[in-house]
Amino acid sequence: MSSSKQVQSKCDEKKITPNHIPARGWKGGFIEKHPELQYKDGVADLSSLPMTDNLDNIGKIKRQQRVLWPEFTWLTKHNEPKSRCFQMFAPDISRAGYDSTGQNWAVICPQQGTYIPGFGTINVEVTVVKQRGWVNETDKSLAIDMIIGPKIWFSKDANLSWMGRILWLLFEKANKLHHLPVNKDQAIKLNTSSTIKMPGVDNPEIIFVRDKLYTPNALKHLPSFTLHNNVAWNYANLEVIIGEVQKTGDDFVDEFNQLVMNLFNIGSGNLLEVDSVLAWNLWVDAPTKVNQTEWRNHADYWRRSIDVNHCSPDGNGSPVRYADGTEFSVAQELIDEALHAIWDFIKSHL
Repeated sequence: MSSSKQVQSKCDEKKITPNHIPARGWKGGFIEKHPELQYKDGVADLSSLPMTDNLDNIGKIKRQQRVLWPEFTWLTKHNEPKSRCFQMFAPDISRAGYDSTGQNWAVICPQQGTYIPGFGTINVEVTVVKQRGWVNETDKSLAIDMIIGPKIWFSKDANLSWMGRILWLLFEKANKLHHLPVNKDQAIKLNTSSTIKMPGVDNPEIIFVRDKLYTPNALKHLPSFTLHNNVAWNYANLEVIIGEVQKTGDDFVDEFNQLVMNLFNIGSGNLLEVDSVLAWNLWVDAPTKVNQTEWRNHADYWRRSIDVNHCSPDGNGSPVRYADGTEFSVAQELIDEALHAIWDFIKSHL
């Protein structure tokens, strides 16, 4: 395994090249034929459009808009506006995929790894379950609804670390390993909901991707380091309320999963803290054509890179920063405390 500095350097060498001119082949017409889906007084109601499974219609995707500058923001402490942090995640973690008329058929959402020194990486993936929507390249506008499912699990390097090996060996002896988040299939699952009440939509799980930028109420302007007007082709935004961890029905696993979430939130600055609002501005490059095979393999490609290198395959994002540019840091004592809580849990149950 490479050292963290070597891995960081290796990741930094590869940078994705933005596309500034839309690819040929755009026809349009979908939104013009469906006036009921268009924006009216700033609101786009897609409730008359059926939700489709996110992976069922990849064969219909011809074009995409890649989120090369995904700017996230959240409060690291509840109800404390000054604790708000900003981070640009790695480029190309999200995409909208649509046909040449503008109907959207699939969405790729973020994957991220939080590295815990001495233990390994905890992966988080926002899996898109269902979606519906449209894109209009002519007007640089879009509206997409999604149902998502955040998942958290230990990367392979955590399984191979000295701490992980001991941990999983003890769990295996207790016949609990097959229930724990040691891979994506056994991941911790979170509930989420929308901050927006949309007319005609009574499902709180539906998340809305809409035009314009998200600006926190406590700020008059977004920090300049989060703006990409000089390189991006367009932008949109969405907001998500983070909910509770979904119960498995096994008290042992549920308690352990909560300890893992505590560790993850300490390491990430409470990125997935219950009841917090996680918002992101999606800065995209100009539309490009889709390679459907590459689209299908995109998630696995990212996951392997995070598992092996603790980094993103198309270049890294920015550090976590406050609005004034000061970097956010986590006290090692807090991480140690969360790790000790996991060990205490093991001792009391095994």
